[in-house]
Amino acid sequence: MSSMAPDATGATVEVGQVVEGTVTGITHFGAFVALPNGKTGLVHISEVADTYVRDINDFLHEQDPVRVKVLSMDDRGKVALSIRQANPNAASGPRGGSGGGGGRRPRNSSGGGRGGAPSFEDKLSRFMKDSESRLSDLRKSNDSKRGGRGS
Repeated sequence: MSSMAPDATGATVEVGQVVEGTVTGITHFGAFVALPNGKTGLVHISEVADTYVRDINDFLHEQDPVRVKVLSMDDRGKVALSIRQANPNAASGPRGGSGGGGGRRPRNSSGGGRGGAPSFEDKLSRFMKDSESRLSDLRKSNDSKRGGRGS
């Protein structure tokens, strides 16, 4: 059965299970985690944190202990993992937040300031305001070059 992977002691890791693992490698697209059954799985960069992860090294380092949820296992032995889904009540943040646990810290609902990452809605709102301002400035600049409207 492809949803279970026994180890040498007969223990299994199943899809949907949350287990403790150790980060064994970091790449630009994710982190490799050694599982209790001896297999290694991949946490894709999109499954590291609830916030946007530009650089995975801000969140994880090799030999960090992490809690992961097993998302899938295929017949070729590939194991997909998620740190984000292993602890749905906490958002992951850059290292140095509250310490331990792979840098996890409580979600900052205010969404502002240096202490917490802004929410998607905050980022979108700021982008829309900046975009409107730039578009308005561009229109004014182009109108003045053409001699104003209606001329």
